Amino acid sequence: MRTSRQTDEGPGGTMQRCSRGKSLFLCALLFSAVIGLVVVIVFSIIRCDLESCNTTSCLVLLARLQKAQNGTIDPCEDFFNYVCGNWEANKTWGMDMPSVNVFDVLLEENHLIMKKLLEEPQLGANGSAKEKAVLFYTSCMNTDQIEAQGAEPLKALINEIGGWNITGSWKETDFNQTLQILMEKYNTFPFFKAYVEPSSSDPSTNIIQIDHPEFELPLESHFERNVNYPQVLRSYYLYLKKLGELMGGHTDPTYTYISLAFSFISNLQKVVTPLKKRQEKRMLFYHTTIRNLQEKAPAIDWLSCLQAAFYPVQLNMSQPIAVHDMDYLKGMSQLIGKWQHRRDVLQTYMILCLIGNLSPALDSQFQKARQELADMLDSRTRNTDMIRTERWRKCLSDTSTFFGPVLGKMVVQEIFPQKAKDLAEEIFSEVRDAIHSHLDQVNWMDSQSRQEAEEKIYNLQVEIGCPKSILQSNKIDDEYQELKIDENKFFHNVVACLNSLQKRFLLRLVSPQLHDNWEVAPWSVHSYYSLRRHAVVFPAGMFRNPFFHTEFPSAVNFGAMGFFMAHELLHSLYDYVLPNNCSTCGMNIPAESKDCLVKQYGNYSLKGHGINGSFTLLENLADTGGLAIAYQAYENWLAKHRGVTNFPELGLSHHQLFFVSFAHAMCGRQSLESLQAFLHRDPHSPSPLRVLGSLSNSEDFSTHFKCPSESPMNPTLKCHIW
Repeated sequence: MRTSRQTDEGPGGTMQRCSRGKSLFLCALLFSAVIGLVVVIVFSIIRCDLESCNTTSCLVLLARLQKAQNGTIDPCEDFFNYVCGNWEANKTWGMDMPSVNVFDVLLEENHLIMKKLLEEPQLGANGSAKEKAVLFYTSCMNTDQIEAQGAEPLKALINEIGGWNITGSWKETDFNQTLQILMEKYNTFPFFKAYVEPSSSDPSTNIIQIDHPEFELPLESHFERNVNYPQVLRSYYLYLKKLGELMGGHTDPTYTYISLAFSFISNLQKVVTPLKKRQEKRMLFYHTTIRNLQEKAPAIDWLSCLQAAFYPVQLNMSQPIAVHDMDYLKGMSQLIGKWQHRRDVLQTYMILCLIGNLSPALDSQFQKARQELADMLDSRTRNTDMIRTERWRKCLSDTSTFFGPVLGKMVVQEIFPQKAKDLAEEIFSEVRDAIHSHLDQVNWMDSQSRQEAEEKIYNLQVEIGCPKSILQSNKIDDEYQELKIDENKFFHNVVACLNSLQKRFLLRLVSPQLHDNWEVAPWSVHSYYSLRRHAVVFPAGMFRNPFFHTEFPSAVNFGAMGFFMAHELLHSLYDYVLPNNCSTCGMNIPAESKDCLVKQYGNYSLKGHGINGSFTLLENLADTGGLAIAYQAYENWLAKHRGVTNFPELGLSHHQLFFVSFAHAMCGRQSLESLQAFLHRDPHSPSPLRVLGSLSNSEDFSTHFKCPSESPMNPTLKCHIW
């Protein structure tokens, strides 16, 4: 029966059955392929980090991360040492200092870039500000010519303004006349400092401001309590005596006049009002006029002196000014009155100030004397960082002082192309939006406070890279148009630049719209929030490996630069941190929330030293909140951008890489002496505690690193404010 049935099917039936079998097989094969593709797509979406970054910049960063990491440490026990345990600065760059960190290394790299830009051949820059900057640097590096001239250029200059009783004949003049010459031509201010900055009452208006001078010898209050201050004074006296000798002064008159001038300097410093007292008495911004100042401090011919300092701007007795220490100016005037019978001593002091201002342009003997004084002062103020004395560093510093805008533009064009700026602005926008959404989750804010905080965030001025003005080539060239630079005359170049610098400062007085001057240079590695201008500033020098690159995984960019951005943005909301500091704020952060952070950091210790949780509160709050907001911004970024890059060699997920990038930005080492000084003066917590404290408050960190509950990096109590 079965055989018969098979026979009845015939050839056609057999082929039909075979065709149906093939269709089923092909369908099954196709179905399996589709299912496999779906699985791959789903797996790709879940992993989201299938692309590996293999560019040169990524490989350099990868090497840095791997070299710094100490894989023997459990990240849930001590994340700072897990990421930074083997970190070392590049000793070949002279970075073998007691205190050094990633910021220092990055700044050193920026300086080397500037050095290269100044030393490479210049094409098509004839007569430009850039060419003048290069010529100035070249003249500074011409040590043979500088050594050959010795102190002669300064001696000739002193003779032109009346001579000096230590080195020869002195043509007696009224000290106000000498003072005017020093202020106008040599940017030297022996008795007071006069400059132009925005008014405290109206930041859109610039105003002449008066303060005590910048003494070469720091005030006694700047030294540690256990310092033998009389010994410091003696060292400074010997330095002044050395200057007189290097200028060719004979032993007896040098000893006599330097002793008298030193006595005058000591008494002048004593009338300076300590900063804390000025703050308590609200003396830091006293608005007045030249006429009123003349009445209170009559020893100075204020109108003539200020007119000389700010020539050719025309001033009058009604000119508004701001004084930062009126008690000092009164005391200074009385002291000058007591010494009027010894105008030769007043002259000696003023010429010493001029020598101190111009001696960096003289030969190595003067540099050695200054270095010995600097070494002594640094050891007394417990700043133990090694002072590096390579000639190019000094020349780079001098060039940046006089040609800051020019160097700023050169550096920005070299390290911060438009593509990088565009990405930086995108990341900042993402971080700001994350803060906006974050505020909705802050349960201690009412609707009015939340709205006010959001307005503050979005009304901020955001300045990334450099001030806009320095990118205007023609404008910068115009500012330096009258400046003449000779590559064989360094001393004369310095004198010419001092005069030019003073005139450029005057532009702030005659052009009130000039408010984009930054507190840091474009090549610096320091962001900040300006309360006065309600602005956040992120210089181009920060947007480099290991903090940022257009080719980096976004986890790195957000973990480092995203964190810095969020940190500074939160500083703009400091009103809510300090009680009774914001009259318009509806609410302030609850005391128990702040106490949580104060206690958390107060329980930390480093090398046997405790942390003042109250002193570091503002920075700790910005660190903890900034990390959470930067992470949220990164999550939001991932939701909008497909294809995420990572470093498979590290064995980390891209979320883990975010936290590693944050911690690596804080890598560094610090000697015990440096740490002690740091704890007294810096409102930030030491770097290890910035990492440990912020991450200990992060649920996301504990989740991605699977830290057990109550492990050191995942405590039960976490402090949350923003």
